[in-house]
Amino acid sequence: QVQLVESGGGSVQAGGSLRLSCEVSGYFDNSYTMGWFRQAPGKEREGVAGIDSNGLTVYADSVKGRFTISKDNTKMTLYLQMNSLRREDTAMYYCAIEGFRPVSMVVAVNGANAFGYWGQGTQVTVSS
Repeated sequence: QVQLVESGGGSVQAGGSLRLSCEVSGYFDNSYTMGWFRQAPGKEREGVAGIDSNGLTVYADSVKGRFTISKDNTKMTLYLQMNSLRREDTAMYYCAIEGFRPVSMVVAVNGANAFGYWGQGTQVTVSS
C-alpha cells in the first residue's frame, strides 16, 4: 500500500521560510515522478514543483527562485524548501507520486490529474 505523509507546514510571516517533507512508503518502482501541489480555498489544485527519478526538476513560474525541490533516495523522502514566502503562497500543500511522467506535467494545466498517489496535505499560512 502506497502512503505519502507530509509534514513541515505552519504559519510564517511574509519573507520567512518553511521546509516541507513528504515520506513515501510502499512504492517500489525505481522510475517515478514526484511533485508538490497546492490548493487555496476556492481555487484549483496547481503544481508547484516536480522532480523525476533522474533528478530533473521543474517549477511553476510563481515560485521560481524561491522554492527548491529535492529528494533523498535512501529515505524515499521528498522536500520543498520555501524561501521568501508571500501571502499568495498560503494554501494546503500536497505531495504526489506516480510512475514515470514527463516532469513538466507537474506544472501543466490539470497536471494533478496525472497523479494517483497523494498525501493528506499540510497547511502553509503566510501572513503579512
